[in-house]
Amino acid sequence: MNALDYLSELEQEFVSTGHLLEALPEDRLTFKPHEKAMSLGQLALHVASLVGRNLQFAKDGQVETTVIVHHPVPENKQEILLAFEKSQKSARSILENENNLWLTKDWNLLRTQTPIATMPSSSFIRTFVLNHLYHHRGELATYLRILNVQLPSIYGPTADVNPFA
Repeated sequence: MNALDYLSELEQEFVSTGHLLEALPEDRLTFKPHEKAMSLGQLALHVASLVGRNLQFAKDGQVETTVIVHHPVPENKQEILLAFEKSQKSARSILENENNLWLTKDWNLLRTQTPIATMPSSSFIRTFVLNHLYHHRGELATYLRILNVQLPSIYGPTADVNPFA
């Protein structure tokens, strides 16, 4: 895939991701379905920022393990929504750039500047941008369902919303 193919896929995903983030209950951002789970706010901020953040890692060709696993706690819903706007702008800027030679190179996961995993940038994007978004967005929908929040359509009707009706 080329950069514009990735962007085309992401543009569709930004819509449903935005609807899900809009549904966040501001007063439940500290909710955790399990003691080992991220809080709703952490997970939502991760979903909101991961596309732009991880595409930048892909473009940079590397990232440290300590950076990739950092999940900050947001102050409020507005911080999450702003992070999502920033992530979309960053993703568009990276993928619309005419110089995308980085897509033909390998990407490295580093531990104290030593590569511990290497893969083609295209594999990194599929796994750690696209699939990663889908995975965590599914988790986020589950959190919202547990909290009895009306779920927006993601790929079609939910028990709460039918975009075809």
